[in-house]
Amino acid sequence: MLRLLFSLPFLASVLASAADPASAPKWKKLLPETPAGVSLKTHVVAVYPEHTVELVLYIPDGAGPYPTILDIHGGGWKSRQVESDRPMMERLAARGYVTALVSYRLSTEAPYPAAIHDCKSAMRCLRAHASEWKIDPDRIGCMGGSAGGHLSGLLGMTSELPEFEGPGPHREFSSAVRACIVMAATQDLVAANKGKTNEGAVLFFGGSCDEKPQTYAQASPITHVRAGVPPTIFIEGEKDTLKVGRAEMQEKLKALGIETTVHTLKNAPHPFWMSDPWCAETVDIADAFFKKHLAK
Repeated sequence: MLRLLFSLPFLASVLASAADPASAPKWKKLLPETPAGVSLKTHVVAVYPEHTVELVLYIPDGAGPYPTILDIHGGGWKSRQVESDRPMMERLAARGYVTALVSYRLSTEAPYPAAIHDCKSAMRCLRAHASEWKIDPDRIGCMGGSAGGHLSGLLGMTSELPEFEGPGPHREFSSAVRACIVMAATQDLVAANKGKTNEGAVLFFGGSCDEKPQTYAQASPITHVRAGVPPTIFIEGEKDTLKVGRAEMQEKLKALGIETTVHTLKNAPHPFWMSDPWCAETVDIADAFFKKHLAK
């Protein structure tokens, strides 16, 4: 049986394009391939009975230190899609960033807040090994798509909130984020799930929103928008569904004078960052944003 690499919205978009080839965007599936001038490394962040949290790192061969981007993969919190995000992070590494992808604990392995705790541990780990990995610890941002976009937004909005750190290693280091990108992700889980029973959310949180409203609120990035959170931009696909809470979160950020904008990619389906031409467009947007906010 062929492994399902793309979401159902993506496959629906491809089938619709096949029915009307004249108007269809030409897309190309991407596979990982470490670029010239970049070294690939893996590192164990933390070992739990249910899963070993790891970082996959791309480190430019120059002297550094480099600005750094942590990627948080999607998959509905229950599928591990590190491989699908690697081409995007390889391209960013080739542009002069250390890039890292974290394999956090999934909802089938440990419920919330394990995933955000692992993302926080990954950020602290990057700073703990900054000298070894040619990282500038003052210039670290994050990005992620779908479920990873939710976690990227949560990681950014909970910077400097100790109650989200969790029991992972390197607690002497900060998990703060200097710039954040959210791709195709809901930011208000209460508004999105109230009165509903979403199987993925129930598995992730251990209950429905009506049963655990405080947990859903705590896990919503929009809840934690406040002065001092990092500049945050959103990238979305034109063919994707509405991402609940994104517009409202942007209004809160703007009211605080925090930079935010939304980029909508033409004809792009939900996992747009996994294939071209949209991966290339995403990398251009991310590079411009991180160059601005992770500058020395």
